[in-house]
Amino acid sequence: MDFKSLIRDVPNFPKDGVVFKDITLLLQNPKALNETANALYNLLDGQKIDKVVGMESRGFIFGPMLAKKLNAGFVPVRKPGKLPSTTISETYNLEYGTDTLEIHIDAIEKGDKVLIHDDVLATGGTAKAACKLIEKLGGEIVQCNFLIELTFLKGNSKISNYSVKSLIKY
Repeated sequence: MDFKSLIRDVPNFPKDGVVFKDITLLLQNPKALNETANALYNLLDGQKIDKVVGMESRGFIFGPMLAKKLNAGFVPVRKPGKLPSTTISETYNLEYGTDTLEIHIDAIEKGDKVLIHDDVLATGGTAKAACKLIEKLGGEIVQCNFLIELTFLKGNSKISNYSVKSLIKY
């Protein structure tokens, strides 16, 4: 399937100079949605995963789908104040500012094999922050998985200690 044909460029969003990769056309297409989930699953090459970690908010779309296919748990990583129990946090830079991520302190058990999933790998700040959170809790990152990688931003270099795979590269 030509996944790129279902990704729309939105210039100057969320701020001037940024070209946002809009995946809503892909999500609206049932066949594309299913094929995307299967293709992301296939990037794992049969590796054992205990938990899939998805970052707010678009990591919440394919993350649970992957968790179901892997017979694994799903762990949401969210922005501050969104998780109801005790959390740890990590602040990071992104291509248009800074942000912070939080995870429940009991979401990952020591030794859990973890897949980190997000929709886009851009500058790598979000993924690096998620990796730090997982490792603080004792998880082992098996792979970082992305729907889209913006290679020109070199985000892969921030998480080069891990296996990084992307379905679509720009």
